[in-house]
Amino acid sequence: MIRPHRLLFTAAALALSVCPAWAGVDFSHQIVPILRKHCADCHMGEKKKGGFSLNDRVALLKGSENGPVAVPGKAGGSRLLELVLSTDPDEQMPPKGARLTGDETELLKAWIADGLPWEEGFTFSKPSYEPPLRPRRPELPPVVDGRENPVDRFIDKYFSDRKLPRPAEVDDGAFLRRASMDLIGLPPAPAELEAFVKDSDPGKRARLAGSLLARDTDYAEHWLTFWNDHLRNDYAGTGFITGGRSQISQWLYRALVTNMPYDEFARELVAPPKDDSAGFGAGIKWRGEVSAGQTVEIQFSQSISQTFLGINMKCASCHDSFIDRWKLTDAYGLAAIFSDKPMELYRCDKPTGKSAVASWVFPELGNVDAAASRPERLNQLAALLTHKENGRFSRTLVNRLWHRLMGRGLVYPPDSMGMQPWDADLLDFLGADFQDHGYDVKRTLVLIAGSQAYQMRAATLARDADDKGFVFTGPRAKRLTAEQFVDAVWAITGTAPAKPDAPIQRGKPAPAGAAELQGQWIWQPLGAQQPPPGETLAFRRTWTLGGKPVRAGAVVTVDNEYDLYVNGARIAGDKDWQTIDSVPLAGTLKPGDNEIVIVGKNAGSGPNLAAVYFDAAATLEDGGRSRLVSDTDWQWTATLPDAAGKFPPGTVWAQASEINGPWTANKGGEIKSLLAAVESGPQPMVRAALMKADFLMTTLGRPNRDQIVTVRPNDLTTLEAIDLANGPVLAGLMDKGAENILARNFPTPEACIQWLYESTLCRRPDAAELSIAKESMGGHLTVQGISDLLWMLLMTPEFQYVR
Repeated sequence: MIRPHRLLFTAAALALSVCPAWAGVDFSHQIVPILRKHCADCHMGEKKKGGFSLNDRVALLKGSENGPVAVPGKAGGSRLLELVLSTDPDEQMPPKGARLTGDETELLKAWIADGLPWEEGFTFSKPSYEPPLRPRRPELPPVVDGRENPVDRFIDKYFSDRKLPRPAEVDDGAFLRRASMDLIGLPPAPAELEAFVKDSDPGKRARLAGSLLARDTDYAEHWLTFWNDHLRNDYAGTGFITGGRSQISQWLYRALVTNMPYDEFARELVAPPKDDSAGFGAGIKWRGEVSAGQTVEIQFSQSISQTFLGINMKCASCHDSFIDRWKLTDAYGLAAIFSDKPMELYRCDKPTGKSAVASWVFPELGNVDAAASRPERLNQLAALLTHKENGRFSRTLVNRLWHRLMGRGLVYPPDSMGMQPWDADLLDFLGADFQDHGYDVKRTLVLIAGSQAYQMRAATLARDADDKGFVFTGPRAKRLTAEQFVDAVWAITGTAPAKPDAPIQRGKPAPAGAAELQGQWIWQPLGAQQPPPGETLAFRRTWTLGGKPVRAGAVVTVDNEYDLYVNGARIAGDKDWQTIDSVPLAGTLKPGDNEIVIVGKNAGSGPNLAAVYFDAAATLEDGGRSRLVSDTDWQWTATLPDAAGKFPPGTVWAQASEINGPWTANKGGEIKSLLAAVESGPQPMVRAALMKADFLMTTLGRPNRDQIVTVRPNDLTTLEAIDLANGPVLAGLMDKGAENILARNFPTPEACIQWLYESTLCRRPDAAELSIAKESMGGHLTVQGISDLLWMLLMTPEFQYVR
């Protein structure tokens, strides 16, 4: 049943929602050729007949001496269309030569109706800007009013040169929310908000970024979204079922949680030392026949160019690009580096009879040896990509980081790094500084987020504000990604999944020199044959604790599947023999004796080895520690427990045996890492970036990652508005979450309302908001009342945007 206030939201959101911008017309391939063919002689380059230039979108919107020529979204009555369709020889356009065909006219009409979409930065005139290739280290401007951060020094000069006022800064609550959502993707808890606001140290904002990024797991699991998009990595979808695609999930997670230097990160993706990072370069092997532009070799060329260099090589994969300087031979040169066989060039999907030659796009830095073996060519490419003189590599990444934190890149869009930045000195400084400090991504994030520029109030702009040219007036508001939205809801309501979908080992790897495993792999004694498929046994051990456990957890895995019971309650289980689970135990253990039972089941099509591994650690109230591991002191039985974990009277038990198999060699490192995490405390909440996309995340803009996605839509769509209003996924989270919030036992409705505001908006309600919320609650706390208030807060722009 849809609640009335949610119907009102749906209606309002539909009125404000925006269909995907300019989805109907391909500017580069449909409009550019028409304009070049019919308009170039009079209105491009240095030619401005009638005062009208078509060199760029700003010039187009400026119009001619007689006024506007085309207005975005208004095809009816368009002067441009009138002139194109006119039969009057004194005004028809073009004045001579071939007239536009009917199809060409319809395309222009659709283009105007769609809002006159224009490839960002594209111009019909000869480009006046050529980005530098090599690193450039501009001199730092002088310090103004004590703002010493290099970012602030460049921004202060930018404002001064343009005589722009310096925007005010946001308050502590808004700043804490902005930094937390940007850097680790989670809203601060009310206790964190209270502590930050009360802290009187003037340096607290500058330190905040470093303290947030020190939360390695939170950082990795937030930025996993960013890199999954950029590397088109996912856990399900096209190619995985047929084997035409492979994940890089575990490699990527470990690279992020250890803050792998970015140059090493790129080299391992381009020239994988092991198979775990090979999936990015290998792309997707599509089923059946594909066009020349969809082969894995061409995908490699496009992916390397886009992700690491901000170059759109897709046009050049079919023909010489209409919108920049890249040629068909450039795209095929990169593709031939990856190819293990000779490649013929195809132009517009037709063979040319010419062979591709393996080559690098910036030969002034060196080139690959086309005659070398494929592995050697890839190693050479990786070295050239990360060459110390390749400033394009570092600029591209710092521009992406600036875009994520500030809402719009120094170059925009981020995949068009050939365009002129709005502050070239700032971009070049950040790129060189990033390189000079070991390609440390976290350090650059701290540099940007630690600036006072990052603390400025978000710019409020009209939708067409950039049509006359971009001007930096502060950070842009950023809509929450699907993962940020879902993570925030899970964190506030306590409704996160128990286990991730991603096949990864969470947390940091075990430190060097970590102790050897103490447990043994156990089963019943082996007979003449290995255990048959389907054999199911129960294993038990009593764990005696000398006090109340304040922290406890276990690592458990069984070849093939298991159910874990603690004191008669089933608390975990898994059917994947390759999975190693970290299971929290603090809420299930008690002082004294605790019965641990594991029901293990073998699988397979014939007799094969089976074994149980368990390792648990507990920290007691008095600081004492206790450990329990699987070993031959455990007992086993073929009698299985009932649903309450109880065994029938007379159950016969026997001693377990140690089983020697391949598990320690294959899984020992992962078990050690999970044990280290267990002993340091409970695992953080499972994050949306670790889950397969559900309908809610899909409607909120999470891509399917068949293609690289570097910028997600910032506007609400009709489908999103409907799903937020009455979609079953969010509705279920609201109802379950409201039960969890009610169980916190707030002393008064006011206390609950304040907690909800602080959890969602990072501030307290004002008097009017408090009054309305109390009235909607009906004077006392109920699941329905909490659910409705929480939903209303989640629907506010204040929640859905990072401001």
